[in-house]
Amino acid sequence: MKAILDAIKKQNINIKPAVIISNKSSANGLKVAKKFKVKTEIIESKGFQGSRWEYDQKIIKVLKKYQVTPTNGLICLAGFMRIISPEFIKKYKNHILNIHPSILPAFPGLDAQKQAIQHGVRYSGCTVHFVDEGVDSGPIIVQEVIKINANDTESTLSDRILLKEHKAYPKAVKLIADKKIKIMGRKVKILS
Repeated sequence: MKAILDAIKKQNINIKPAVIISNKSSANGLKVAKKFKVKTEIIESKGFQGSRWEYDQKIIKVLKKYQVTPTNGLICLAGFMRIISPEFIKKYKNHILNIHPSILPAFPGLDAQKQAIQHGVRYSGCTVHFVDEGVDSGPIIVQEVIKINANDTESTLSDRILLKEHKAYPKAVKLIADKKIKIMGRKVKILS
């Protein structure tokens, strides 16, 4: 999130952040948002007894409050570790982005860096993709690759991938803001 806000502030991305929504009042991203003077909202998920869709309807209410609609908004997930309901995804189809610490489709879901090391792959990285109803399975926008070193641990690999994530996510957001992508089924074409 900070990398995206930094890029916007430096005028590299022509987009205005409307709101940062967190499901945890203790999230560090809320402090970062305040430094960038972006409004914040908290919708606590701990102890929430309803369905995923009921929770997501609370998010939709906040998005509407800030005039983020399915046709004019972009939702960037960053550290949001909840599974989004199919109803929410359908409503905001091709307007929700996520970043994952692997070269998808390899190692979707949790512990991607650990999986990469356990499988002995030579390369890893990160993927920015549109969110669909699957787990880390939406159309891919941007990928960044790194070589895995023989002495890498899950921690060192995670740290090195994070540096790539800070470049990849703003790059994907800029492509969308500049209307430089076209979704064709499962593929994303980058326009020149």
